[in-house]
Amino acid sequence: MNRLILIVVVLGLAFTACKSKKELAQSPYTTDPSAQPKVFTVPASNTQAQPAPREEPAAPVSEPVSMRKEQVSFTTQEDKAQNESNNFFVILGSFGELDNAKNFRETLLNRGFTPIILHSETGYYRVCVNSYQNENEARNRVAQVRNTYPEYKDSWLLIKD
Repeated sequence: MNRLILIVVVLGLAFTACKSKKELAQSPYTTDPSAQPKVFTVPASNTQAQPAPREEPAAPVSEPVSMRKEQVSFTTQEDKAQNESNNFFVILGSFGELDNAKNFRETLLNRGFTPIILHSETGYYRVCVNSYQNENEARNRVAQVRNTYPEYKDSWLLIKD
């Protein structure tokens, strides 16, 4: 008999506890938005002709150039003689193996670049297509390569330490 009473009480609580008796909050300052009619107005047409706004040509948005400062050495004496005085290098590829860097260099030669391979202090072989003494010239070349060759959009600037 006690079990039956206990079951009835638990079922009664379960059914009454699940019902929500919560009402929407009412404020004297707000009204039901569905009760108010929506009013739309059309601006009056002006009889005077207004000049059309001039469109300015959009300035090309250039992405920021990634830069990294590293100590590098040249893989050939010829490259060293031609580029040793330059401090800014435009890098198109970075490889852990020299053979991969040489293969990429051949690909770039076929595309019209004159690439050189640098050996970084980090152990990577960096394939460089241009080197400069001036940072602005190097940044301009990175932007030019990115615009002309979309497949090299991840080109970056190495600063010789």
